[in-house]
Amino acid sequence: MKNTHPLMRIVLTLFTILVAMFFVLPLLWFAFAPFNEQATLGIAIPDRLSLANFETVFDNQLAIRALIQNSMIIGVGSMIGTALVAALTAYGLSRGSVPGRGVLTYVLILFSSVVTGTASMVPIFLLIFNLGLINTHLGVILVMVGGLLPAAIFIMQDFVDSVPRSYEEAAIVAGASPFRIFLDVTFPMIRPGMMVVAIWAFVNAWGAFLIPFILLRSPDKLPAAVAFFQFYDEIGSPQIRLISAYAVLYTAPAILLYLLVNWRYGFRFFGGIKQ
Repeated sequence: MKNTHPLMRIVLTLFTILVAMFFVLPLLWFAFAPFNEQATLGIAIPDRLSLANFETVFDNQLAIRALIQNSMIIGVGSMIGTALVAALTAYGLSRGSVPGRGVLTYVLILFSSVVTGTASMVPIFLLIFNLGLINTHLGVILVMVGGLLPAAIFIMQDFVDSVPRSYEEAAIVAGASPFRIFLDVTFPMIRPGMMVVAIWAFVNAWGAFLIPFILLRSPDKLPAAVAFFQFYDEIGSPQIRLISAYAVLYTAPAILLYLLVNWRYGFRFFGGIKQ
């Protein structure tokens, strides 16, 4: 940069400022709109900060139920199911003699992009319908877990592979069963990996729209990602001030989860063992 022509430096600086504004301006709107009783799509700093928008949002029982109950059920259920099944499957693939294990993993990842995609929603709907799980949170959780598992297994396999086999061999000599070996030896070492998978699964399930929208029929069972329609008026126009306030509540759990994990682990993960 020291040898760069002054004109080029000015151009690069202006370009950087434009890119920064492209990302900062929506954040400014997101920061001020929820506290502005006359919020529009434009950025405007209100003369007086108000919580009236949040009060109106909390008066909408369906929207609050979608946020506090339904989204939590789907998010936590998908998180637990994905993390547990991915850990057990990765352990089996890592310690078992499966021919073409690497090819199998990559094929699963390839098809995972189809399972939760738009093109697969018709067969998924028919499958869930035949199982009698239409309009149930369990049906949504099963579809979410099925779509997230291939990538979760791929992530977990790296953590399991990095656990020294000598630890497990010592437990075998001591007479431990395979389940006890996994529970007492392997599981404590791959917990950081399971946390990574759990958070990733929770965020994906929390923000899912298409699957709950298609599989759930009752308004009182819809998650928050779908319940935003509660803040549209009779002619289909969005109530910006209420949507912005609800968006703050909607993003809060993901942000709190990130801060909690960053405080606890710092996202300093190296294979299956935290360095």
